[in-house]
Amino acid sequence: MKSQHGAGGFRSSVRIDPSRPPRAERVAKQLREELSMLMVREMKDPRVRLASVSEVKLSRDLKRAKVMVSAMGTDKERAAVVSALRHAQGYLRSQLGSRLENLKVAPLLRFELDESIAYSVKISAMLRELDTDKDPASDALPESIGATEPSTDAADPPVDEQA
Repeated sequence: MKSQHGAGGFRSSVRIDPSRPPRAERVAKQLREELSMLMVREMKDPRVRLASVSEVKLSRDLKRAKVMVSAMGTDKERAAVVSALRHAQGYLRSQLGSRLENLKVAPLLRFELDESIAYSVKISAMLRELDTDKDPASDALPESIGATEPSTDAADPPVDEQA
């Protein structure tokens, strides 16, 4: 007689709770918080003081982490922030290893510049510029937008204006 409980006859005790994120997401959140705190309070490099960790993506095995960093300033200043974090990778990883007791090994950190915030700031500035260039007296639609083009369909013969 076959068992109705699957392989080996044991009933699975794994329950999926949709309100609780998977372990990788919880650890990524914890990494983001710890890295942010380390950058603000522990690191002495002034280049990273105004940067923030926007996102951490962990591999399934929790051994590698892609750390997205957002920073304001020129392209050169933002690149300097990422360079400083890459230089401090060993220090940050050792600090994470001692702080994160739920991991056997701290993940390898790969820092990348998050362009999304800088991009959104640029788009907002462009929209503000367009808004200030707009003449306040012309709130109505321009004639070229509101006007309809004459139809050139074969069903509608052209109207002779001399008649």
